[in-house]
Amino acid sequence: MAKTKDKVLDKASGARPYIERAINDEDLRDNVRNAFESARQIYNELIGGRGAIPLATRVATDKDIQERLKEAVDELRQAADRVQGKKEHSARNTTLLMTGIALGILFNPVSGAQTRKWLSDKLFGPSDEFTYQGGTGGGNSGAGSS
Repeated sequence: MAKTKDKVLDKASGARPYIERAINDEDLRDNVRNAFESARQIYNELIGGRGAIPLATRVATDKDIQERLKEAVDELRQAADRVQGKKEHSARNTTLLMTGIALGILFNPVSGAQTRKWLSDKLFGPSDEFTYQGGTGGGNSGAGSS
């Protein structure tokens, strides 16, 4: 008997964050309310056909009902995400994508060097390029020799 009571208390304590979120989150309540309203409208519209075949035919052919079903599913999905505490990461994902594209362009073996030079010129102005004049390696290459 104690095991059952412990199991129930354990499950109830695990649900506590979800219940608190449902109580305090206005957007969550709006999502659930909208999903319920959409489902009620669909049900009221479909109840005209009493059998399963006319009902299925109507769902398969009526674009308005399909749109309402889609809205209800979207609202329920948003509500579920909010209850579970999932947050959108679209800004982070966009930043990561753009960073990856920029790195791919800058370090492309074919055009990366020209791209980096162009970007450097645009950001820091044209630079005086140092070009190596190959010498004999003696250091003083003829300066001061008699």
